[in-house]
Amino acid sequence: MRHWTLAQPVVSAFVMSVVRDFSERDDILQDIAIAVLEQGARYDASRPFLPWALGIAQNHVRQFLRRQRKERLVFGMDMQDLLQTAFQESAEGVAETLVHLRECLGRLDNHEQLLCELRYAKDLKPAAVAERLGMSANAVSKALQRIRDQLRACIHHKVLLKARS
Repeated sequence: MRHWTLAQPVVSAFVMSVVRDFSERDDILQDIAIAVLEQGARYDASRPFLPWALGIAQNHVRQFLRRQRKERLVFGMDMQDLLQTAFQESAEGVAETLVHLRECLGRLDNHEQLLCELRYAKDLKPAAVAERLGMSANAVSKALQRIRDQLRACIHHKVLLKARS
């Protein structure tokens, strides 16, 4: 279930890249989720979960497209394979970036972490953050910009270090 929770946004994006109708997308995604849960016992835990889940998604999308042949614009199997690979590769990069982000957030001082928590975790606007912390909205915005720059540089540095090793 945990693996599915992490993979679901990527699988959803893959399906949305191929299937245009919202209600059909939802139906396909539900079918994929059920198939993943039902076939969970067949998943080999020594291999990455995302490619396995994307394979199930691709099979469901192919079945859908076969039923929809009357539509003029339908992606061929080669295009679906390319899309699946692209989504898998981008998801792996996002997961790595999120790990780096967590590490970089941990390096911020307490005040910077509080600013990030109020702005991004609690979704407060800079004016509301400023009111809580006794700062001006402009000072909060500038501080957040410096923090974002600092986090971006930290993540970039970690990516470079990993590429060198």
